[in-house]
Amino acid sequence: MMKFDGIVAFVAVAEADSISAASRRLGLAKSVVSERLAELERTLGATLVQRSTRRLSLTNSGQTFLPRAQSILREAEEATAELAARSGRLSGPLRLSAPVGFGILHLGPALSSFLRDYPEIEVSLELDDGFVDAASGGFDAVLRHGTVGDGRLIARRLATSRRLLVASPEYLERVGTPSSLTQLERHRGILYANRSGDWRFAAPTGWSVIRPKPALRVNNGLVMRDAAAAGLGIALLPSFFVHDALASGALKEIDIGVEAEGAELFLAYPKDHGAAARIRALGDSLRRSFGDPPYWER
Repeated sequence: MMKFDGIVAFVAVAEADSISAASRRLGLAKSVVSERLAELERTLGATLVQRSTRRLSLTNSGQTFLPRAQSILREAEEATAELAARSGRLSGPLRLSAPVGFGILHLGPALSSFLRDYPEIEVSLELDDGFVDAASGGFDAVLRHGTVGDGRLIARRLATSRRLLVASPEYLERVGTPSSLTQLERHRGILYANRSGDWRFAAPTGWSVIRPKPALRVNNGLVMRDAAAAGLGIALLPSFFVHDALASGALKEIDIGVEAEGAELFLAYPKDHGAAARIRALGDSLRRSFGDPPYWER
């Protein structure tokens, strides 16, 4: 009979690309992980992992079995979560990914509050400004700000945020403050590298697109904020990045008579996680922590 701990060992090895890394992840000795994997292979009558001194790779049988094995583990986790929810207790792992800047500024206190309420949930958080595929990236849920156009995912809105044009007082004194879309286009922009450099504004005739001359392209909102504060140019940033800098006077908001395209914060997760009690609890907790309207918009 196939043992559940063998499936756990195989999935950990496959996802970590290493027996050593899998053993650390599971908190087991390497010999135990190796034996459980070997026992699973004997039960299945197939070699799942090709081992060598330099690297580890999945065989064709391993590649075929992996998605089924991952599905088995997800189903077991969901069943455990549902039973825990019915008994008034939530527990189990919760793997999250979030953008670096937002995570640094806002997720620490919010997750602390969540974990105080649900101390038996084990959160693993990875901060990454690159695109993270919530459907196949090994995460239970991904925090995103912006549209989630993926039919494989459920997207739950957590909060809203305006995008604001900001620059340092020194820059505006030196170069001048734009008051229209035409004037804005003549300025230098600090652009987010992981999306189009276009700035979209809701003009009376529809969306107007501005393409400023780039002073800097970078894939991190905090670096963009600091570059704007240093006087390098104008940045278009969500309010959750700049609310403190606006309050302190390090940055000034620029009013050109039209509003920029807004940003919404979503918790996105695969559809087969839609009934997960711990993900729903996380979403509810984050919404309470951020507020409605969120505290960065007050």
